[in-house]
Amino acid sequence: MNIEELKQQVCEKALEAYRTGLFEGTCGNLSVYDRETGRVVITPSCFPYEQYTPADMVVIDLNGDVLEGRHKPSSEWIMHTMVYREKPEVGSVIHTHSPYATSFAVRGVGIPTVLMEMIPTLGGAIPLAPFGMPGTDEVGRRAVEALSGGHGGCLLAYHGVLAVGETLEQALVRAGYVENAAKIYALALSTGAVAPIPDELAEQI
Repeated sequence: MNIEELKQQVCEKALEAYRTGLFEGTCGNLSVYDRETGRVVITPSCFPYEQYTPADMVVIDLNGDVLEGRHKPSSEWIMHTMVYREKPEVGSVIHTHSPYATSFAVRGVGIPTVLMEMIPTLGGAIPLAPFGMPGTDEVGRRAVEALSGGHGGCLLAYHGVLAVGETLEQALVRAGYVENAAKIYALALSTGAVAPIPDELAEQI
């Protein structure tokens, strides 16, 4: 897939994330990494989603140098590129502020494995990455650490959600699963204590 096709894909998936409520206002960003060329196609910074066109997507390298684009890249480009450096299996990154999942990030707690679907889709529980200042190396390092062990997504303390995938489609699906799991967990907690799936059962899934 060439760069123009990747711009089209990133634009389309960003608009999908906006329409489904994973993104809000200008909060949220996503990217895809072409390992053959070393180029990252990422959403622009502080640009309204409803105005997006493929031409508004920004192409950078892993150092954050802008190679193509008329806008600044997302302010979280450091976190995206750090994930690509440290996790060779990842081809796409999405960062959301989806409300249910972010509510647990604000509380400073992760989400245990309470749904069977979380195991094949997200690698089980959704861990919490300790707080790192947005737009810094620190938030990227802590996110990478939280994703270790095969997790497909994590919460960012006081910040939001990070989901990853081999493809942009997989990363977006995982971001949706994180929000869905958070919503179900929140609803379950509202009626009483919730018991995570026992390890011996989880191993069978």
